[in-house]
Amino acid sequence: MYYSKAQAKDSQYQLIDQYAPLVKRIAYHLLARLPASVQVDDLLQAGMIGLLEASKKYDAGKGASFETYAGIRIRGAMLDEVRKGDWAPRSVHRNSRMVSEAIRAIEAKTGRDAKDHEVAAELELSLDEYYGILGDTLGSRLFSFDDLLQEGEHGEFGEDAASAHPEPFRDLEDERFQQALAEAISNLPEREKLVLSLYYDEELNLKEIGQVLGVSESRVSQLHSQCAARLRARLGEWRAQ
Repeated sequence: MYYSKAQAKDSQYQLIDQYAPLVKRIAYHLLARLPASVQVDDLLQAGMIGLLEASKKYDAGKGASFETYAGIRIRGAMLDEVRKGDWAPRSVHRNSRMVSEAIRAIEAKTGRDAKDHEVAAELELSLDEYYGILGDTLGSRLFSFDDLLQEGEHGEFGEDAASAHPEPFRDLEDERFQQALAEAISNLPEREKLVLSLYYDEELNLKEIGQVLGVSESRVSQLHSQCAARLRARLGEWRAQ
């Protein structure tokens, strides 16, 4: 039994050593989207904790590769670190929830993807004002996929919802949530789905994604924010459970 535990420890250390560069890559990828007050050393430290947790909890039987699983854990740990000193104005959280609620209402009525001008009209805003809200929410609302559930009093990054039901929010192995999220992503508009893939899977920055899509960097920012809002809207039933 002792030998088995020693073997497990050795395997864990090997994973941490092998994937430490992944922590650095994700840290600098996020840093480009965060305020100057966020220090890369803090992200790296948090990311290593996330990698350690991943090495302890990874289950190959779940189907995902360790790199994919660790990437989610690492990014989530870094975002947790950012949330400790939530620097986003309360109005940003409020506006983000308003966008999600507008999308949810439109899609419930129409049975199809809510279009930009429809969301703006639902919010009684001009299209430019709506795009302004999306631009404001991008920099302050980075998300890892488990964050999509969190809509407490202080916004998705608040602690109220997570503390009330800790397991659904923190347990990335929750298969029912993964299935619900996978379905929500698969039904996104193609352009938003591509933005997600290029950003989170291919790890391109916003400028590079804009070059792929043939649009401006600011438009990519809007698409990313709208994608996040749409996913939160479509996962509303899950949050109510």
